[in-house]
Amino acid sequence: MFFWGTGWSALKILTENISMDVIIFWRFLLMSLTFLPILYFFKEPIRLNFSAIKFILASSVLNIAFMMSSFYGVKYGLAGAGSVIITSLSPLMTFLLTLILFKHKVSKTQAFGILLGIIGGVIILNLDSPRLFFDGSNIYFLLCALIWAGVSVLSQHSGVHIHPIHYSFFISLIATIFSFFYAYSANFSIVFEQDSRFWTALIYLAVFAQTIGTTIFFMASSKFGSEKTSSFMFLVPIFALFSAWLILNEAIQLYIIVGGVVSILAVYFINKH
Repeated sequence: MFFWGTGWSALKILTENISMDVIIFWRFLLMSLTFLPILYFFKEPIRLNFSAIKFILASSVLNIAFMMSSFYGVKYGLAGAGSVIITSLSPLMTFLLTLILFKHKVSKTQAFGILLGIIGGVIILNLDSPRLFFDGSNIYFLLCALIWAGVSVLSQHSGVHIHPIHYSFFISLIATIFSFFYAYSANFSIVFEQDSRFWTALIYLAVFAQTIGTTIFFMASSKFGSEKTSSFMFLVPIFALFSAWLILNEAIQLYIIVGGVVSILAVYFINKH
């Protein structure tokens, strides 16, 4: 959660001069290369079947979509605000998604949690001012939350068919291949003209925020379930807001903090038995 939180400031730095297509390609490429020593260390035999491939392809598409939405959200908005919106709403959307797909029964406590989540979402998305919502970056962050809910559900059920380490590696590898064709036409070699600040942000984002952080998340999802694992995402805004304030000089907005706290309470009641 620390790697994910501080990764938002790194992403903000990357959006300053480079196009989205190029950033996504290099991010996935570095992720794939970083996985090689991890695969060697774990020495788990790779087993691929049709079900595993379906999960990998679906997750690759969703991961690319998530990165596209987060890129534009951070480019036109605040890194700290984006982290709060996504991590506050994603667990709620994950719960609702599993509710719809697997027809779980909802207790009164969970229903109350859902209501709190809606209230928290209204606050952090600033829906009292529709113009600010639709003209700003919030719609990208909202889409990110929805996409990540799908990623969480897929990662939970993929554990039956493939080891989480292999799952993460093949997602990044497939996404690298897909994104290469867009990056090639967008002058993907422009990254070699960038300064050390850019490369520090890119390496940190790809290696720590993506390879290490996401692999830990997938391993936890397959072991504990997507609902419980997603609730840990509420630690992300704490690190994201602080790092954005420290690195990017972003102001911490009160309505986002209030909405985030309400959403945290929502997930507490949803997970309470």
